[in-house]
Amino acid sequence: MTAPAPWWRAIFSTRMALCIATGFASGMPLYVLTQLLPAWLRSEGVAIEKVGLLALVMVPYTWKFVWAPVLDGLPVLGANVGRRRGWALVSQVVLLLALGAFAFLDPTSDLKWIAVVALVVAGASATQDIALDAYRRELLPDAELGLGNSFFVNAYRLSSLVPGSLALILAGYLPWSTVHLVVAAFVLPMLVVTLWMPEPKVALAPRTVRRAVTEPFLEFFRRKGLGQALLLLAFMLFYKLGDTVATSLTTAFYLDLGFTTGQIGSVAKVAALWSSIVGGLLGGVLMLRIGVHRALWVFGLVQLLSILGYAAIALVGPDLTWLFAVQSFEYLGVGLGTAAFVAFIAQSTHPEHTATQLALLTSLTGLPRTFASAGAGYVVAAIGYPSFFLLCTALALPGLLLLPLVAPWGPDPQPEPTPELL
Repeated sequence: MTAPAPWWRAIFSTRMALCIATGFASGMPLYVLTQLLPAWLRSEGVAIEKVGLLALVMVPYTWKFVWAPVLDGLPVLGANVGRRRGWALVSQVVLLLALGAFAFLDPTSDLKWIAVVALVVAGASATQDIALDAYRRELLPDAELGLGNSFFVNAYRLSSLVPGSLALILAGYLPWSTVHLVVAAFVLPMLVVTLWMPEPKVALAPRTVRRAVTEPFLEFFRRKGLGQALLLLAFMLFYKLGDTVATSLTTAFYLDLGFTTGQIGSVAKVAALWSSIVGGLLGGVLMLRIGVHRALWVFGLVQLLSILGYAAIALVGPDLTWLFAVQSFEYLGVGLGTAAFVAFIAQSTHPEHTATQLALLTSLTGLPRTFASAGAGYVVAAIGYPSFFLLCTALALPGLLLLPLVAPWGPDPQPEPTPELL
């Protein structure tokens, strides 16, 4: 196992800069779907139930493990570009075109086409995630997984400032068509970074269909054992359930509460900026010191408490101070929990099957975002926002209760040996 580097040296490395860049690239398309589109549709008079149903377009995030073996085995732009960089570049070109296409659609008459384009965005974004998740796992030594994934997650969340803050502020002064083109333009720096970043030097790509498709799954279950593997998969499903459902309608929630798009954008910008920077540094350094397992416990509790902030502001009403406090705590708490969770997922994979195993595990984390969140609008309409957020708090408990079984309190374990496959 690679010895940990001094924390200050690890922080200012090229690896950490790439974690930040890939985090921003992965996060922005998702936040277009979860923050920008709901705000756009709701501001144009689309019913909250239909806004909630839009979450169904994110099905590709839950099925990305199906085509992940293709990304593990096929360098789409040739061996010179590399497997990870090639697929990232193709995905980003599709994202650039699809995000720009929103500018030519009208929510009042083109809702079905908006859903189709959103589905394309989700598919391209999920494919980019497969490539960049694998890239990051192959880039980072085990000792830096916590720090690197902390930077990745906080850059991921910081990317929400483009669709969730800048776009909402611009919407107060410019037509939505112009706003969509501005957001799409942010894909261009991602393309530049992807062209520049080096391809990791890892094992050769699988040469047979069996090796590409079946071995990643067989290796995972044999290494973990059936019982522990199933517990681990259940944990992946439940750990982020509460905050994922809670945050699925936050922009629409703030609008319904009485805030303007400009207020939401301005306050979210400041709150997200400071808490993401602090969270990235604090979470990364803490995981270097206490390990990923202990961080899952500590950050998971903070993550649960952050959901209660939404219930509080639902009772208080449109108060800007409360909005700043809730946004700050949400970005800090949920960001810390996500950083530990993503590092734990990376620890659970084998380097020879990085893309497929990461896609399988992260697909489970996307199930609540797609299916539970799709019904969130109906739940809100039935019980109101305060009760909805209390329900989301309860949904966060099963993941925490599984911690003793999948990540017992204590030092992180040594990497597990990999049994030979037949």
